[in-house]
Amino acid sequence: MPARVVCLSPYSKKQVEDLFAGRHAVDVVTVPDPPAPEAVRQECSVADLVIADKRHAHRLPREVLEQMTRCLLIQMPAVGYDVIDHVAAAGFGIAVANAAGYNRDAVADWTVMAILNLLRRGSWGDRRLREGGWPRPEMMGRELGALTVGIVGLGNVGSALANRLLAFGSRVLYADIVERSFAGVERVPIEQLLALANIVCIHVPLNEETHHLIDTEALSRMQKGAYLINASRGPVVDERALIAALESAHLGGAGLDVFEQEPTPADNPLRRMENVFFSPHVGGATLEAEARVVEVVRDNLMRVLDGEEPSNVVNGVRLGARLRR
Repeated sequence: MPARVVCLSPYSKKQVEDLFAGRHAVDVVTVPDPPAPEAVRQECSVADLVIADKRHAHRLPREVLEQMTRCLLIQMPAVGYDVIDHVAAAGFGIAVANAAGYNRDAVADWTVMAILNLLRRGSWGDRRLREGGWPRPEMMGRELGALTVGIVGLGNVGSALANRLLAFGSRVLYADIVERSFAGVERVPIEQLLALANIVCIHVPLNEETHHLIDTEALSRMQKGAYLINASRGPVVDERALIAALESAHLGGAGLDVFEQEPTPADNPLRRMENVFFSPHVGGATLEAEARVVEVVRDNLMRVLDGEEPSNVVNGVRLGARLRR
């Protein structure tokens, strides 16, 4: 009997079928664009494997998971997996896996781009020139190699960013709950990092512990004129507190690829601020990263169908005897 694969991401049925070509017979089902909670519940209740939503729109809460009695693996084709109640999934024996590291270089590149845009007022100057101006005096900038950069979270992306920053000559600090062995990078408590860094880059997962990790108190610890870069998840930063810190000129600027609400509302005050560089959650969107994530999804789904334990499991589930041998 073919395994039933339900895809919540914006891949076509043929794209998913092609992942298994020549190896396994599968019955692939896609769901309508979000919001479609009833379709998600109905289709996932009879799924053996689920490809979760890379857009973080279709959610898999406890009430859906408890009906997924056949499901072995939920594979997230992204790094963040907060739209899945992975703790509840563990209770039901469902493995949840992510695509850790697939876009590390893409996000690290985006972060450097955001930093340089802020330090050299790149996008600001481009806009002024297009309006007919010649803002040469206003574009006096800073050299990245002369500054201290603090990285909050030295995981896959944070490590890739640190390599790039060291090449610029920056002093690089990091704060992480796990001590990392990384030559040239200094571990300090987050409070010290916030106080010492000219630029603070956030690269942590979103969970209960990191929600609003960067709040009013954290922002007040940062140097006056410092820059905040967030390319992790929007709710890690208290957006209201960030807006206040920018409006008061305590911060010199911010680079944001993520927001508390996505798409961010048209009347979000951040949209009007000339010292904010932002993009619509595309830090990891490169052709190379997309090719890698498809490989990660294919390989992990194939492992389960081949009777092997999946990789990158984030909720500690081992499938054991449930696997088809």
